[in-house]
Amino acid sequence: MDNEKCDCCKHKNTPRPIEEKKALKNRLNRMIGQLEGISKMIDEDRYCGDIIIQISAVESALRSLGYSVLDTHIKTCVKEEIIKGNDNITDEVMELIKKLK
Repeated sequence: MDNEKCDCCKHKNTPRPIEEKKALKNRLNRMIGQLEGISKMIDEDRYCGDIIIQISAVESALRSLGYSVLDTHIKTCVKEEIIKGNDNITDEVMELIKKLK
């Protein structure tokens, strides 16, 4: 069911370019590595302040990834919906922006 569409979720009309997918996945994999590092720090009873700094770095990286996906969303999906005449899409965009804060 990898590429099949289901009724419970939305899919992009315009697929992401392979290079964009690769860049997003690379960023995500870096964050996964950071999270594994934090887990190891906890196992090693590392200093709390150092762990918090790493948590902050992951939060920042995740937020940055979210803004990158939002940027692409606005330039593709939202643009397509506006062209179709769906002015309500702006409400969705505002909700997504609020969620990234």
